[in-house]
Amino acid sequence: MKKIKKSIHPDDTLHYEKMGLQKDKIALWEDGSRVDGSKGCYEWWYYDSHYPDGTVLVLFFFSKMPINVNGPIQPIATMELTLPDGRKLSEEVYATVEESHYAKNMCDVKIGACWCRGDLSHYDVVFKGKTMSARLSLDGTVKAWRSQTGSIFFGDNEEHYFACLPAIPEGKAVADVCYDGDKTLHLEGSGYHDHNWGNISMQKLMHHWYWGRAKIGNYKVISSWITAEKKYGYKEHDVFMIAKDGEILGDNSNHTLKFLPEDRYIDPYTGKPVYNKVVYAYTTESGEEYRITYAREGDINKTRFVDVLPKSLGFLAKMIGFDGGYLRFEGTATVERLEGDKAAETVSAPAVWELMYFGKTSADEKYKEKQ
Repeated sequence: MKKIKKSIHPDDTLHYEKMGLQKDKIALWEDGSRVDGSKGCYEWWYYDSHYPDGTVLVLFFFSKMPINVNGPIQPIATMELTLPDGRKLSEEVYATVEESHYAKNMCDVKIGACWCRGDLSHYDVVFKGKTMSARLSLDGTVKAWRSQTGSIFFGDNEEHYFACLPAIPEGKAVADVCYDGDKTLHLEGSGYHDHNWGNISMQKLMHHWYWGRAKIGNYKVISSWITAEKKYGYKEHDVFMIAKDGEILGDNSNHTLKFLPEDRYIDPYTGKPVYNKVVYAYTTESGEEYRITYAREGDINKTRFVDVLPKSLGFLAKMIGFDGGYLRFEGTATVERLEGDKAAETVSAPAVWELMYFGKTSADEKYKEKQ
């Protein structure tokens, strides 16, 4: 049997010092560009905002697409607009390296006529395409946060990593949008911004993950359960934060989080094992107990990666047995504050969450038996 390689989500003094980080304070440069764009590296800045009429605005700024991490820098900005009637509009803007800019000292990104800039509390974001445009203002109502050092390292020498910084875990969003030629929207709602980067394709590191983020009454939750690939022993890593009324109550750094999925089934299209309920049980430093439940009611997106790859790559992927998939769910998220075995407080709200599945389907409660 092959030796299992190390993977860690560090939270020790040595790693903070080595990475130039402070444990409980986010520095402005952390939302600046963190990679050089060389082979294997990727990076993106992500913004989404949701509005009372059902409109959803999603904006991405990429240094290169995550499916082409071994290629050169290829600046791309994208916009996706979901209208209240469910209609989705999207556009991509490509630019040359000369037409683009990625600052290292703060979030200051330019891709052609599209740009985003911010200081961990306020962000301005502009997208200008041929068919639609948007201007977004985002003001944080929950302070910038990272899960421990923000990076999960893979390899015995910690040579590979995946990193995430939720710079605006929750914020007030104001947007002006133009689409369909002359139609305009002025929107006020809630928004989110994070920044992701790494130095090797995610599918080489991670078998699968559940990821969710929800505003549930006056609670805000960021929750993820990540399972590493087989070579890393299918080790599990958590990313979690819960806030109330703008104040962070706790996160996964106290190592009390438990992942308790329920009601397993096999999705017939992707062939992936899925849970109808994803449950996180958490205890704060002060001893308060919470249970967060994502209850699936339907599917928004089902994707088999072999179907969206170029034909030649799709054929090769099938030949080598690659069967990666992605599922995005809709349903209800519930926060329960527990006192003993009873819920002293229960709050629910609509939510969206995902299952990203890079690994071969040998999965969930069975995968550890197949090392």
